[in-house]
Amino acid sequence: MSVVEFRIDRRSGVATYLQIVQQVQQALRLGVLVEGDRLPTAAQVAATTKVNPNTTLKAYRELEREGLVEPRPGLGTFVSRTLARPESAADALLREELRSWMDRARAEGLDREDVQALVASVLQDRYPADG
Repeated sequence: MSVVEFRIDRRSGVATYLQIVQQVQQALRLGVLVEGDRLPTAAQVAATTKVNPNTTLKAYRELEREGLVEPRPGLGTFVSRTLARPESAADALLREELRSWMDRARAEGLDREDVQALVASVLQDRYPADG
């Protein structure tokens, strides 16, 4: 059973509940969370992130609407399907190339925000939202 720890960036401009949704989706894509895993309770998320429990519940309702999680009364919220693709040799190679690129970026003095901005820019260029 995997445990996801949410990291909330209050300066990002992204609504807190959407940050939770996006982090669960990312964990599902990467296989960190798998079918049957239990998400932390709203109270647990509030304790670790200082997020209002209603915000977490809103995120979980959105994930439920997307068919990714299901609430089980009295038990919690559980992952109902994954977004992970079976890992291929190409994935492993791409991951290693990306690690190498990030090592070079760090050596050049780029910080986390610089790297995020660069990646977001290239991602938008190569994968436009409308295409």
